[in-house]
Amino acid sequence: MATVPLQHAKSDAEWRQPSRGVVAMASLITAESAIFTIFVTAYLYNLGRDVSGPTPKQVLEVPWFYSVCLLSSSGFIVLAEHAIEHARMGAFRLWWAVTILLGLIFLYGTGAEWHKLIVHDHLTISTNLFGTTYYSLVGLHASHVVVGLLMMLVVLAFALTRHVRPEHAYRIKVLALYWHFVDAVWVVVFTVVYLVGRS
Repeated sequence: MATVPLQHAKSDAEWRQPSRGVVAMASLITAESAIFTIFVTAYLYNLGRDVSGPTPKQVLEVPWFYSVCLLSSSGFIVLAEHAIEHARMGAFRLWWAVTILLGLIFLYGTGAEWHKLIVHDHLTISTNLFGTTYYSLVGLHASHVVVGLLMMLVVLAFALTRHVRPEHAYRIKVLALYWHFVDAVWVVVFTVVYLVGRS
């Protein structure tokens, strides 16, 4: 009786090595998440421990409008991702620019808030524990927004000069991951500083 040699069955989906870009971005986001966790924990730990004012409830106003601007920018960057994937470069440039604009509006809101706190409420980073932890946490997030905006401005400049093409869609997705992270972190910061902190 003839025997049939056994053959290794091929899996339907072959394993592929993860993209270096995604791995690098995931590693960065993991490290940054750990840093933000430390700052958020410090803010919550020191909440209400001040012996002198001002307190969060006295001086902080909930930045609803600027928060909506930042969070909605994640939706527009997704539109930009879809546009470049389908070779609609005009739409990509438009949605990418809208994302940047919304990020800039958010940064303006942060600057306006700091101006009010420093000039009118006399709250600086050295005033009390609240001032120290507030400026450290919100400032850390603002610095990440700045980094994200700078990277996106570079992409926009290349896109306007036709150096960004549909074949670069994957790189755009990797960069968009960072912006989604910045937006997700703001949800945590917003909740801790403006909702929990003022209650």
